[in-house]
Amino acid sequence: MNRRGFFVRTAAGAGVLALHDFPYRAFAGTTKKMASDRVSLGPMKVQVSRLAQGSGTNGVGGSSNQTRRLGLRGLADLFNAAYDNGITLWDSADQYGTHPHIKEALKRVSREKVAVLSKTSASSEKDMRADLDRFRRELGTDYIDILLLHGVTERDWPERKKGAMAVLAEAREKGIVRTHGTSCHSLEALKTAAANPWVQVDLARINPAQVAMDAEPQTVLDVLRQMKAAGKGVIGMKILGAGRLRNRADESLQFVLAQDCVDCFTIGSESREEMLDLTRKIPAASVRG
Repeated sequence: MNRRGFFVRTAAGAGVLALHDFPYRAFAGTTKKMASDRVSLGPMKVQVSRLAQGSGTNGVGGSSNQTRRLGLRGLADLFNAAYDNGITLWDSADQYGTHPHIKEALKRVSREKVAVLSKTSASSEKDMRADLDRFRRELGTDYIDILLLHGVTERDWPERKKGAMAVLAEAREKGIVRTHGTSCHSLEALKTAAANPWVQVDLARINPAQVAMDAEPQTVLDVLRQMKAAGKGVIGMKILGAGRLRNRADESLQFVLAQDCVDCFTIGSESREEMLDLTRKIPAASVRG
């Protein structure tokens, strides 16, 4: 089965069962990849690891699976364990309530050794300035490596978010933010992000089973290729379908690792054991035939 045929069947199945005949050979690579590989992200060349430690498998209202299950010290310990295994991109969001957990983890890791990612729901200039100040206090840092507009869904989000965008551009020029962009939650928003020069980095939902995604995989990949052609950095998310593809991790990892339009990806491991399992699976999945 070729890739196009697989995508069609996956979209038709629209779920985990569509992976029962995953075509491993169609996504077999020739170069072994590691979770700890160094990646230069987007036009600002922010250095990140191929795998990010996420913190919001299901994050809403200032909490997430990770904060509820692990608590402050437990999640901080998970970030530190990830760092010890070469994972230097730490993914957080205001919506997840995980800034204090990163602040705790940074007590044991030099700030310049990790790239901190966060996300904001601000639209206006006033709200964005307030978020920048609050986020840095909560994270215990003078700067944020990657700051994204969180969960944009509208085609015209640049008009709706122009105040926040102006503040982030100014913050980048001052070194308060190293790079900025979007976290997209609809195909129309994703297409707008691909075409908008303000977007330097995008966080996009991608997996082979179309679980918690904006469209079928081939359609999303076509847009992500446009982003890469425009020089943008692409971070994959929902690689394991917000946990629903955990039992198909090998297929999901091989799929994303084969995509030249995805620079790196975030997975919200919920335990040290899960994080270590991913670091073991990634090299094998990158070349499995």
